[in-house]
Amino acid sequence: MDGVLPPLTDALAAGPVVLDGGLSTELEARGHDVSSALWSARLLRDEPEAVVAAHAAFAAAGAQVATTASYQATVEGFAAAGVARDEALALVARSVELARRGAPDGWVAGSVGPYGAALADGSEYTGAYCDRLSVADLRAFHRPRMAALAEAGADVLACETVPAAAEAEALLAEAADLGVPVWLSLTTAVGADGVARTRRGEPAVDVFAMARGVDVVVAVGVNCVPPGAVGASLAAAASSGRPLVAYPNSGEGWDAAGRRWTGTGGVDAGAVPGWVGAGARLVGGCCRVGPAGITALAATIR
Repeated sequence: MDGVLPPLTDALAAGPVVLDGGLSTELEARGHDVSSALWSARLLRDEPEAVVAAHAAFAAAGAQVATTASYQATVEGFAAAGVARDEALALVARSVELARRGAPDGWVAGSVGPYGAALADGSEYTGAYCDRLSVADLRAFHRPRMAALAEAGADVLACETVPAAAEAEALLAEAADLGVPVWLSLTTAVGADGVARTRRGEPAVDVFAMARGVDVVVAVGVNCVPPGAVGASLAAAASSGRPLVAYPNSGEGWDAAGRRWTGTGGVDAGAVPGWVGAGARLVGGCCRVGPAGITALAATIR
């Protein structure tokens, strides 16, 4: 990209934009330890230059959007690691700076992971915590990080891997109050009936429809789902009337107890034209999708 970047909304109106892949995947591939409860957020404090290098690798692969290393960077998560609130929020802001340094010619998306990510127990894939947390509780949890990312100059907030309707409601309400552009990305499961549902079992079409009246939403869709679940999920997301976003994982499974990936997988770049045809305007990869995968996706899109 040359010159001054247009607003992301203008770019999406013109055609598909390439997202990056799994930042932690790339950091791990480069030999960095992301096994702690903080995941890649640990490197914001301990190895910031590693984060810059990983962003640069995705930019070189063709990614036009750099997603910050803030998925698990929360006040509560840092507190458990002995990091005070002010420092935690400074590290969240640093994630935007590091993304800009690594990918200076693209947009920066501030990653806002779900409440379950801070628990580091895989519960973002169940949403079970919504049994005990209200929408107000979830809004209070997300507010400090969303505000810090917005104040640090992120172009858009990526509210991602959202497993439940209540959390989607909370994120949309906070985004509207902040007045900052966001995309809302669920993690879904597609049943034998072909219907996409949240990980809590709610019809995804109903959750996506929540975004209809929220002006700051630039796209809705799915991430961290097997590639085969993207089509049905995008069909449900079309109910929002917004541009769509799709960045699946490799199709491997996450063993939360063993903290490891199982099985084999990969994203077939040949599926991408179908996603774009269905309305996807932000396309990339999630866990286990590295720069080589983004290169293939970018070549297909362009």
